[in-house]
Amino acid sequence: MRVSRGHPRPRGGYFFRAESFFNVATEIERLDAEPAPAPPIGPAYGDRPLHEQSHGESFLALVMNRFHGHGLYLLDEPEAALSPQRQLAVLTRMHELVKENSQFIIATHSPILMAYPNASIYQFTADGVERIEYKDTEHYRITRSFLSNPERMFEILFEE
Repeated sequence: MRVSRGHPRPRGGYFFRAESFFNVATEIERLDAEPAPAPPIGPAYGDRPLHEQSHGESFLALVMNRFHGHGLYLLDEPEAALSPQRQLAVLTRMHELVKENSQFIIATHSPILMAYPNASIYQFTADGVERIEYKDTEHYRITRSFLSNPERMFEILFEE
């Protein structure tokens, strides 16, 4: 990873943390309930209030409505809110935004999200940070091993 000067600043951005997004939605509702000269915040996240949606639906509403081109998006374990199918939908939206010069920094355990083409993957260990290839990640290897032969994995796990 390299920080450089001379690139245009992002026009927008967002820090998403799966475990605290409920609190964000609650604060949006609270702020929108108070009289204010500014327009309400909630509609910027889509047609339905975030608390009227599942965790995954509300995160998808965030990605679809608040993420735009030329943005910098920091996502902390977004897969916690998403089914595998929704992870694929997020990858599709990410790809659209990357083509519009957005950047994503994602902390994830999801081999689906890690598989984004040409992603730079960094592994954090007790020895430090190192760049790693997708198929060398523990997440990929374990998932592949399990899906290739779940019965064998159960034998190993359950010692049967």
